[in-house]
Formats: sequence, structure tokens, C-alpha cells
Amino acid sequence: MSANPGEVISESILLREDEDAITTLTLNSTKQFNVLSMALLTELQQALDDIAEDDSIRVVIIAANGKAFCPGHDLKEIRSSEDRAFHQALFNQCSKMMLTINAMPQPVIAQVSGVAAAAGCQLVANCDLAVASKEASFAVCGINLGLFCSTPAVPLSRNLHRKQAMQMLLTGDFISAQKAQAYGLINEVVEAADLKQATRDLARKIAARPSYAIKLGKEMFYRQLAMDLPEAYAFADEKMACNMDHEDTREGIDAFIEKRQPEWKGR
Repeated sequence: MSANPGEVISESILLREDEDAITTLTLNSTKQFNVLSMALLTELQQALDDIAEDDSIRVVIIAANGKAFCPGHDLKEIRSSEDRAFHQALFNQCSKMMLTINAMPQPVIAQVSGVAAAAGCQLVANCDLAVASKEASFAVCGINLGLFCSTPAVPLSRNLHRKQAMQMLLTGDFISAQKAQAYGLINEVVEAADLKQATRDLARKIAARPSYAIKLGKEMFYRQLAMDLPEAYAFADEKMACNMDHEDTREGIDAFIEKRQPEWKGR
């Protein structure tokens, strides 16, 4: 896995490319359609942990090579053991990776082409933003195998309206990219040929914003979701006051008043 700008190592099941303060992590286990095997989860965890500590990285994109974005867990790997402790460890590993995405300071964008199913759909729902090609499709289809997608239900129920999430979970049916956008699972649907550029354009727009405000805002957004309304407002008040104390915020407001472009110090 590469950390050098513009350099890609193609043998890895996870590729990394750094350019213009944007890191792209590309699932590259194409023969297995990018299933979330324990090996791939380990690679993702290490990469995300490294990126979270790197102040030079402003935005992360998670993309995939091959015909599918990610169809979920490796079912052969799951069935290789009857040990409940093995299964518990696998799902714990996956949930840790998902929580890392929420906790890291950089916004994470899913760039989705092809199928995103089960834990693959969970990964899309768990990212902060998602852009998909018109050909992409989404499902939480474990129920078709007798396995309710409990872990995918966690971010799905926090992105979609309750009845839409339950319909997906109870039927296992695939939905189109257009319907996924209408449901709130993804932000934007584009032509397949435009997917990479559209995702990078979104990433660049975010990367151009002051990093302090982005980091503070992401943390605030997820933490307030678990609070009742008065507590959420009190927490938001505190964060707004902290944000106002930052030099980039003062510069941004002064630039607006003076009708000029701001000169950010925190990049």
C-alpha cells in the first residue's frame, strides 16, 4: 500500500493514492468482487488509522476496482468455522472499522460503482457522503440467506426513513442508485464515466474549506445525534463558541465583511 503522492501498488487488495490532500482507498480484491474479508478489513483499519493521524490529509475517498463495489462479507470465510467466537470477532472487526470512519477527523466519501450489498451497503451508509454511478445498486440481502443484516441496519436506520430501511432489511431487494438517492442513502447519482471526477470535485470542494471547522463539525454532527434536543443545542452552542475562537473563523468573517477572499492559516 502506497503513501507517496500519485504512487499506486497494484498487487495489494487495498490501494492507496494521495493527491492534493485527498486520499483515495480503492478496494482491489477483484476476483472476490471486493468482499470484506478479514484480510481486507485489516488493511482498511490500518489505512484509516494512519490517515486519521495525518493532518495533511483533508478528505478520504473509498472506491473499488472491478465489477462490484462490495457485496458484503466473505461467506466462505464465515462458513469456514462453526465457532461463535470466530463470528463474533469478525463482526467486531468490521464494526470497529465502521466506527473508525465516523470518528476520524476527515470526511469520508464512498465512490460507488456496481453492487453494494449487505456489509458493502453498510460501508456506503456509514461513510459521511456517497456518490454513485447510475448503474450502481444497493441491498441488505442477508435475509435471503436467513441472516438478518443487523450490523448494516445500524447505519442504514440512521440514513433512511424507518419504513424504507425496514423494507430493504426485510425483503433483501435491490434498489437502484436513483432510489437510493431518494431514500437518503447516497448524495448524488452520475454517469459511470463521470463518477471519479464527480467524487473528486466534491472532495476538492470540502478540502478547500478550513480544516479546523471541518474536523469540529464532523465530530459535533455525530455526537449530537444521540442527544435529546436541549442537550444537542447546548452542545452545539459550545462548539459554535469554540469555532468562533479560531483564527480561521475570524479571518473568514473578516474576509466576508471586507469583500475579499479569505487567507486560511490552518491548511
